[in-house]
Amino acid sequence: MRTMLFSLVSTLAVAAALPAFAADKLTIYTYESFTSEWGPGPQVKKAFEAECGCEVDFVSVADGVALLNRVKLEGKSTKADIVLGLDTNLTAEAKETGLFAPSGVDLTNVKVPGGWSDDTFVPFDYGYFAVIYNTETLKNPPKSLKELVDGDANEKIAIQDPRTSTPGLGLLLWVKSVYGDKAPEAWAKLKNRVLTVTPGWSESYGLFTKGEAPMVLSYTTSPAYHMVAEKTDKYQAAPFEEGHYLQVEVAGITTTGAENPLAKKFMEFMVSPGFQDTIPETNWMFPAGKTEKPLDPAFDRLVKPAKTLAISAEDITANRKAWVEEWLGVMSK
Repeated sequence: MRTMLFSLVSTLAVAAALPAFAADKLTIYTYESFTSEWGPGPQVKKAFEAECGCEVDFVSVADGVALLNRVKLEGKSTKADIVLGLDTNLTAEAKETGLFAPSGVDLTNVKVPGGWSDDTFVPFDYGYFAVIYNTETLKNPPKSLKELVDGDANEKIAIQDPRTSTPGLGLLLWVKSVYGDKAPEAWAKLKNRVLTVTPGWSESYGLFTKGEAPMVLSYTTSPAYHMVAEKTDKYQAAPFEEGHYLQVEVAGITTTGAENPLAKKFMEFMVSPGFQDTIPETNWMFPAGKTEKPLDPAFDRLVKPAKTLAISAEDITANRKAWVEEWLGVMSK
């Protein structure tokens, strides 16, 4: 009896000393379109749960920048094991928080433009920002960022807020990479063409497909959805002479998640065909890891950027706040 009692007390003591996570549960913070019924989330959840015998709990916010904002607000008390949906414009800032741990994931199968060597964040897809337009309502789309900025104010575009949205931040950086110090003047002109600024991508794209605006900020890959799922070519990306800004979306394990063995297991799954094969026709981006399923031929018909634009993550971290305030100063007038 004493042996049994000692064993029970010892077990309770060990349990009390263990990290505070459910051994069969993984909590992933991500963005709303990822977890929607048409996004990758449902398929990813089903496939990984079948593999791990665990429960995946997705917690979603409007968009990628909002993800980082939430994790920073929660700090070390965050319930997130993994944050999925940041991008390369946010990785340096995310690292500075001290809230993310090295992934330990083999990056052999990771392939993105420019290569990848980060030991903390792991890519799951990539794409290029683009202005998507309705060919039935806009006969002469802009051929450059300059034409977008200087064009007809009656031909509106829906965009996203750089304070909450990674595409919104992407457009801000796209303008900055082309216009440099003259970015405020460019925004002052572009403001006249902006129908609305939404918190996330889903809201603005929904307005576009409902016909509220003939243009929307999205991705060069967005027309593939309409070609494959809706069998229509009426939505197209406008190729821009200056080039298109690159986005690589990533996931990272939090310091909380580093104590949960399911976190690394999921990250390894994320770069495997079980996850990657879902990306092209649910998230409508290019896969960043190993795939087994070939891309639909529609992806061969997409705009191929003449030039890839990008600003280093370190420069973005040093300047993002000032650049957003610069943008807000113009857009709020």
